[in-house]
Amino acid sequence: MVRRATQKGTSNPELDHKTAQGFVAIDSSESKVNHSLPVAPQSLPVSSPANNRMKPTKSKDFPVYDSQKGTIPEVSSWSIEQSEELYRISGWGDPYFSINDVGHVTVSPKGLRGGSLDLFDVVNSLKGRNLELPLLIRFSDILEDRIERLNACFAKAIARYSYAGKYRGVFPVKCNQQRHFVQKLVEFGKPHQFGLEAGSKPELLIALASLNTSGSLIICNGYKDREYVETAMLAQKLGQTAIVVMEQVEEVEQVIAASKRLGIKPVIGLRAKLCAKGMGRWGTSAGDRAKFGLTIPEILAAIEKLRKADLLDSLQLLHFHIGSQISSISVLKDAFREAGQIYVELSRLGANMKYLDVGGGLGVDYDGSKTTYAASKNYNMQNYANDVVAAMKDACTQAKLEVPTLISESGRAIASHQSVLVFDILGSSDVVEDHVEPLTGDEHLIIRNLHETYDSISSENLQEPFNDAEQFKDEAISLFGFGYLSLPERAQAEKLFWSCCHKIQDYLHQMDFVPEELTDLETVMASIYYMNLSVFQSAPDSWAIDQLFPIMPIHRLNEEPVKRATLADLTCDSDGKIDRFIDIRGVKSLLEVHPLKSTEPYYLGMFLNGAYQEIMGNLHNLFGDTNTVHIQLTPKGYEIEHVVKGDTMKEVLGYVQYDSEDLLESMRKRTEVAMENGQITLEESQILLQHYERCLSGYTYLSSM
Repeated sequence: MVRRATQKGTSNPELDHKTAQGFVAIDSSESKVNHSLPVAPQSLPVSSPANNRMKPTKSKDFPVYDSQKGTIPEVSSWSIEQSEELYRISGWGDPYFSINDVGHVTVSPKGLRGGSLDLFDVVNSLKGRNLELPLLIRFSDILEDRIERLNACFAKAIARYSYAGKYRGVFPVKCNQQRHFVQKLVEFGKPHQFGLEAGSKPELLIALASLNTSGSLIICNGYKDREYVETAMLAQKLGQTAIVVMEQVEEVEQVIAASKRLGIKPVIGLRAKLCAKGMGRWGTSAGDRAKFGLTIPEILAAIEKLRKADLLDSLQLLHFHIGSQISSISVLKDAFREAGQIYVELSRLGANMKYLDVGGGLGVDYDGSKTTYAASKNYNMQNYANDVVAAMKDACTQAKLEVPTLISESGRAIASHQSVLVFDILGSSDVVEDHVEPLTGDEHLIIRNLHETYDSISSENLQEPFNDAEQFKDEAISLFGFGYLSLPERAQAEKLFWSCCHKIQDYLHQMDFVPEELTDLETVMASIYYMNLSVFQSAPDSWAIDQLFPIMPIHRLNEEPVKRATLADLTCDSDGKIDRFIDIRGVKSLLEVHPLKSTEPYYLGMFLNGAYQEIMGNLHNLFGDTNTVHIQLTPKGYEIEHVVKGDTMKEVLGYVQYDSEDLLESMRKRTEVAMENGQITLEESQILLQHYERCLSGYTYLSSM
């Protein structure tokens, strides 16, 4: 949805940063870190149900249950290094995110160039400016750094392989269309002649009006009609290089007809359907039945049509796209190799080839594992650039052709890191452990059985008591259903059952091996933490396609997170939850969190969510856009460049055709009738109307402490 704006050390770096002499790339072996994680294997173990479960942890990490006292002793000290390893922040966050000595997440917007901010302090400062959570924070310096890194990687690859061509990247506007973001991207991309890619007419309008960089490109993708094609062609008169990419057979005739009408010789490209296929969720973006692109026979037919129309010399670009978030470099290598040969053959057929657009696919390591898992990648940005350059150098050298200008549409890799969503936890639902009272002698048999089961639990006897406790609980519910057990007795039975589970769970934390039948107990006993946001609005990919985003507390990281929880959002939809979290083995169902304190807020951060999430969010339960701030690092700290206020209730009601004045007037009339009937006092009616009017102008999310 459209937002209304108002002004208000690295473990595996892809390259170093800008120096006084220019860009200097470094290999990962040259980097230093304060705290490093073990290197993950380059391929993920075969998935199994056991790999996706939260395993109970050994006693060295968790407190041990004292069966004599019925309590857990005071926990041992917890270090930030343990938090770094637990949340894998060095894997997915380097070089932008880390943890400081007081246990707060820090942000280094300029990466290795220095300067950092305490995220917890930033959030509190923004709250002091009357900006409520949930809060989306965009770090403009990270965006600049991502653009510089990508261009520097290609510069290094071009130098390494003595490539005679250039790199001209473009950003796909669909990844993040927000005005302030696009304006900053154009500004930061200007030194690199960085362009934009449009996938629709509205995005083309953004690109044409926003991009004023000499030598940059506008790649025109997506479905096209006459107006789209003619607008792109006429942009040449403004000095812009807008390349119309023909992705459907019908578009060939459209381009030829528009060229004749306007008397303009366009710059055009062809999108090829490669046989090399992607992998993971977007693997079907390539291949014979892909949504976009021309097959080889269709490409040959298009060339003949262009030849007859005397436009073959206008064909200058070959484009392909094998999918987003490609996790394996081998898949990319195959695509680059195939595309290189198609490019060579198009040149031999007489096309005036000058550009190769490798599309998207450059992945983001969401889980920090550096594997071929769907939420990771087994290569870095420099590997990617090297393979693009090497493939085209080899193809053109063998064919004795000039190498093309290289283009990539690496939207996810550019936009993801700069955005952090911070939200507060409103409360929790926990399995409470009650003190087990001694028996009085007149309890129901089922209560006595559960009590004896509780007493029988020991480190040597866990499985049998668990089975017995489950059986007795089921029997209690059955007896209640037939009227043989009272409501207080059922409550007592359920309390005893959960006390048994608590006691068993505490013993499991001491064990090296957990019986298969007890591995799910951690999940059963987990808390539910209620977060002040809508998954459907702020993280729609988490709900729709099971996308993993790193989520962790942004403070108290020098304390042990002794609780396990799933996250539930504000909506009334049972799908409004997050129960999949990054883990070194792929996915875990619970997040390690700290106990809530009644006197302090508890903040979590969702990271790497700067691509796609804002524009794809929806208004389920009428939770609107969140507050957004743009922050830039300064020598004295940071400055707030822009504040984009989140939706008010008045605004979201307007989206569904309600007029706030009409609503308020309707309420006023109803209170008048209620006063006449003696149902409400004047004072009560005014309080009601004041609340109603204040809500209309308020944030759609809940107020925090």
